[in-house]
Amino acid sequence: MSVQDRVIRIIAEQAMIEPSDVALTDTMADLGIDSMGLVECIFALEEEFDIEVPFNANEPEKSDFDISSVQTVIAGVEALIARQKA
Repeated sequence: MSVQDRVIRIIAEQAMIEPSDVALTDTMADLGIDSMGLVECIFALEEEFDIEVPFNANEPEKSDFDISSVQTVIAGVEALIARQKA
């Protein structure tokens, strides 16, 4: 399963929808994921990929991890995986 598919699966689980209903352009708000759900997503991503996501739940807009859309979350996870392997 690709990184993209795994990230979408995690996001879909949190949104309680099918992965096929998640679009790359969707925001977390579009999917009905609130701030607590977002934190749960971050924890699940860290566990799934054995990475540490630089995300500040208290000030998400100041985080180094872009959560503006599903696509940016995927890109962020891929970058963290690549950095970890380097």
